[in-house]
Amino acid sequence: MPTIEAKKLKRYFRVFRRKEGFIPTVTSLFKRKYNEVKAVDDISFSISEGELVGFIGPNGAGKTTTLKCLSGLLYPSDGSVKVLGFKPFERKNQFLKSISLVMGQKNQLWWDLPAMESFRLNKEIYDLDEITFKKNLKELSDLLGVSAFVNQPVRSLSLGTRMKMELIAALIHHPKILFLDEPTIGLDIVMQKKMRDFISNFNKKYKATMLLTSHYMADVKELCRRVIIIDKGKLLYDGLLEKLAGKYAAYKVITAHFDRSLDQNLFKKFGEIKYFAQEKVILHVKKNYARQVAVTLLEKLKAVDLNIEEPELEDIISIIFQKGDHV
Repeated sequence: MPTIEAKKLKRYFRVFRRKEGFIPTVTSLFKRKYNEVKAVDDISFSISEGELVGFIGPNGAGKTTTLKCLSGLLYPSDGSVKVLGFKPFERKNQFLKSISLVMGQKNQLWWDLPAMESFRLNKEIYDLDEITFKKNLKELSDLLGVSAFVNQPVRSLSLGTRMKMELIAALIHHPKILFLDEPTIGLDIVMQKKMRDFISNFNKKYKATMLLTSHYMADVKELCRRVIIIDKGKLLYDGLLEKLAGKYAAYKVITAHFDRSLDQNLFKKFGEIKYFAQEKVILHVKKNYARQVAVTLLEKLKAVDLNIEEPELEDIISIIFQKGDHV
């Protein structure tokens, strides 16, 4: 049985439609008109125990709404959702003690109190005994390197340290399911890497099932083998990350270096020139012609170094959104 399962999940909202002007404003007091917003529109997927799945989409795609349905914060408009065999919106204690939702733009820690006070509150909420609490706290704080800061007021901590404390608060009870909504947002490159390493290690050590949303493609590339892509509430792709390029990218990226200066016009017939600096060229070449072009660059133009790659993940995702193709 899947750990997380969504079948034909829908979540619609009614949004008040207001017109400008005095008369429409007065009229709206007696008769209101609404628009229906399809935040999540008939999506289905299942996730097995221990999987770490990337959940990708532009702003307003429906990612956070989906996570809220899976964690029980929102009731589906239609369809069904099951997590660990529970219906999330029923909010049963056993279910709530088995999940955690980390939102990079939301804080659960008490701002003016040390993080330790929030940890102790969560200890009571999750009904942890003192020995388990101390063991989990020491393990998490040591892994994240924040043992020295747990007794400092949260407001005095740096953003990176504060996000680590948020993770500890979310993981103090070792949840079986972890929903991560932009966990590295606002962090610098070094701190993002540390957070990714921690998430990966936690996933492997405890076989926690994780669903990760992020606008940083580095998060997805380093952490996830499988991705689910949605846009405008619709499911566009569900599969292995490594197969994205084969399905959606119609070109290869060829980078060639030369030991002499060449005329840019020599390369126009091969494909789209993305970069040119006389002794270096980067081309977008149709897949079917990539090998032929590579041979020509090596044999006829005497390239001293050549590399053929798939497009960057960001470019592939952009192509998917532009096409709007469904699975």
